[in-house]
Amino acid sequence: MQLFRIDPLTKKRLQRFRRIKRGYYSFLILVVLFVLSLFSEFIANDRALAVKYDGKLYFPTLKFYPMSTFDQKDEYGFDDVEANYLGLKTELRELRAEFKQRMESYSGTEAELIAAEPKYARKDAWVLMPMVPFDPYEPDFTYDVPPPNAPDGRHWFGTDGQGRDVFARLLYGFRISMVFALLLVVLGQTVGTIIGSLQGYIAGRFDLYGQRFIEIWGTLPFLYVVIIISAFFIINMWKLIIIFAIFQWIRITYYMRTEMYREKTREYCLAARSYGASSWRIMFRHLLPNCLTPLVTFTPFFIVGAIGSLTALDYLGFGLPAPTPSWGELIDQALQSDNRDKIWLSIAPFGAISITLVLVTFVGESVREAFDPKQFARYK
Repeated sequence: MQLFRIDPLTKKRLQRFRRIKRGYYSFLILVVLFVLSLFSEFIANDRALAVKYDGKLYFPTLKFYPMSTFDQKDEYGFDDVEANYLGLKTELRELRAEFKQRMESYSGTEAELIAAEPKYARKDAWVLMPMVPFDPYEPDFTYDVPPPNAPDGRHWFGTDGQGRDVFARLLYGFRISMVFALLLVVLGQTVGTIIGSLQGYIAGRFDLYGQRFIEIWGTLPFLYVVIIISAFFIINMWKLIIIFAIFQWIRITYYMRTEMYREKTREYCLAARSYGASSWRIMFRHLLPNCLTPLVTFTPFFIVGAIGSLTALDYLGFGLPAPTPSWGELIDQALQSDNRDKIWLSIAPFGAISITLVLVTFVGESVREAFDPKQFARYK
């Protein structure tokens, strides 16, 4: 028994989308990048992926380990803070080099040297760091000059004004932007689809009053609303999604209302009504599946708008609170007068935003072409 059955029309549309290579490959690239971003802690992090120390295996990405676990102390002599894994890796590398140098002039065996100096028993210990061994929140002040620092072998995309790795902040910022956009679109499109469908199916006074309310609600200045709310509350991602969703649902209602008006006059709707089907069953079981073309085709463009809006609010300082990794915050740093000669601060966020929005736009154009109702018609 099949749990999910795809009707022939949808199969034709998916096949057509797959034949549009520009959109299909853009979709695959976005999916791969998004899945990788979900594991950002394993790609860019100052916590080690794995540590072998004193014959034991540790996985710091999944669990907190204090400095005392690896016989470390910070500059103030405390050992209850989180271990410094980059420092531990350097210590072990120096220990192996020292052991190798001692063995060249030592007349005994390795076991005898280890027995004489027990610290060399840890020569086989190792630390496996992520591909980018820097956290997006922690600054790196190992340079002789103050940040921002230009790209080099240590920081591929350089550091920002606080000494934080730009690549790590771009990666985490991509995840935040995509999760924000997807959650916002799902919430906003769901509410808008329900309201628009009810308007189109029920019509009459409900539709009339609903349209007047939407027209009034749509005239509210969104930016001012965000500024006012930010003055009274601490904004986080969930609150920002709710604020955006309050306005996001409006646009899709127009399309779903029109589609429902058109579809409810079809013969299959009249036939379902003559068989005694309830209004809810007719609307959501029979009509709605035939009204989803606008929803599917406009969703990628709504994602583009959501990412752009979040970036703009972060740039203006009314978005996610610091030090949340944000493309808008990076752009704000890049456009500051002191950083305008730091070209990497401009190229990195603008390049990331441009590539992401172009890929999503390609997907949207391809979906719109594949789901074009002129290509296929379910009911004549």
